[in-house]
Amino acid sequence: MDRFQVMRLFVRIVERANFAGAARDLQVPRATVTRAIQQLEAQLGVRLLERTTRAVRPTEDGAFYYSRCVQLLADLEEVESGFRDGEPNGPLSVDLQGTLARHFVLPALPEFIARYPAITLRLSETDRMVDPIQEGIDCVLRAGALPDSSLVGRQVAASEQLTLASPDYLRRHGVPTRLEDLASHRMVAYAASSTGQPYALDFLRNGFRVAVRPGRADPAFRPPPNTSAAAIRYCISVSGQSPPSRPALPRASDFAAEFRIGA
Repeated sequence: MDRFQVMRLFVRIVERANFAGAARDLQVPRATVTRAIQQLEAQLGVRLLERTTRAVRPTEDGAFYYSRCVQLLADLEEVESGFRDGEPNGPLSVDLQGTLARHFVLPALPEFIARYPAITLRLSETDRMVDPIQEGIDCVLRAGALPDSSLVGRQVAASEQLTLASPDYLRRHGVPTRLEDLASHRMVAYAASSTGQPYALDFLRNGFRVAVRPGRADPAFRPPPNTSAAAIRYCISVSGQSPPSRPALPRASDFAAEFRIGA
């Protein structure tokens, strides 16, 4: 194996947490995997993996080496792809958040399919964090920061975040003019999958991020499969129940009332 093949092997071992799974994925004998890692550790002079009867985990040195390998392999793939002949082909599995899919990706699909007819596209829609390795997904499109540093993420676009309220809501509850005013207001929120608690509203004050939790968060939604929580929040918000914070998308004019909050 050359150096890059060993890097790919090491990355797959860390992601699969075992030697056997990595060997199956890369279609190499288990003995070859073991020998390659032993030689790599001897070459680097450090122990990269902790082996137990149940799983394989990277050491502190191994975690650092893994992060560097992921970036190097991604850069290598990008460089090589620019010199390959022929058009892209084969299956491509993409997981999308519902609102992003409907407003940005799906309208562009006809052009994509016409440009890359040899690609077989498989789309799924979820609002949760997915494990690309375990779930066999090639690409995940989400909004916000990437919390898992073991994944390689690239920003493809920027979307302005607006805090909106229906005219009926503002007539009934008043217009907030300061962040502190939100303590007496309600909002429709996403529920964090880890805690079940609603996410706060995020604002920028003098260049710093400020998280604000209004006095009451209406039921935070965990949608059933293939249902977008953003769509649920949108429907409830336009009915005049409470102010949401959502990406700026077409039909934001339905709210007819964007309120500005000072510092």
